[in-house]
Amino acid sequence: MTNNITLSTIYKEIELIKNKVIKIEEHMVDIDSIMTEDDYRALQDYEKEKSQGKLKQHEKLKKELEL
Repeated sequence: MTNNITLSTIYKEIELIKNKVIKIEEHMVDIDSIMTEDDYRALQDYEKEKSQGKLKQHEKLKKELEL
């Protein structure tokens, strides 16, 4: 049994692979959009500190740090 591999065959295989990769990319989740437990806890801490008025405005902090 002989396998005749032609440029045309290779091109068709590459096109199939390319189309599969495109479909995979379309269904992938952006890893940066997933919130971990640590992210969730940090967000809760931030919201708590913000509601308690413990956070400083960026400009005030820069002045305090003399930046």
